[in-house]
Amino acid sequence: MRIAIGCDHRGLKFKQFVIKLLAEAEHSYEDFGCYTTDSVDYPDIAKKVGEAVTTGYFECGILICDTGIGMSIAANKVKGIRAALCRDALGAQRARQHNNANILCLGTQEEQGLISEIVEAFLSYEFEGGRHVRRLNKIKDMEG
Repeated sequence: MRIAIGCDHRGLKFKQFVIKLLAEAEHSYEDFGCYTTDSVDYPDIAKKVGEAVTTGYFECGILICDTGIGMSIAANKVKGIRAALCRDALGAQRARQHNNANILCLGTQEEQGLISEIVEAFLSYEFEGGRHVRRLNKIKDMEG
């Protein structure tokens, strides 16, 4: 799987951990920043990752900031993005199965073991389709 990944300065340590997980699982990825602990504006990173995912070259994205909330809000402004802030593996599973989420947002408040479970769940499940398609079409209509 090809994954676009990014973080703000507060998420750098966790992004490096997630990149290690991706490499161990033999996923390919591209890192869209940031690369240091110097302060950056998370909407800039969310936009880069969101736009990269909408090209279709990347199957999904992962964004990390202090709470995950800012990245989620910003990424969801990119047309075609369904970013989900997930705090547990079941939420990540349902985000993929029911919402066809294409970006996983994470906060740095979670333990690394839990982050591993969330990332694994997000990357392991696929959209179920069926009754969920009607709902996603309504979301697309809202985007204009």
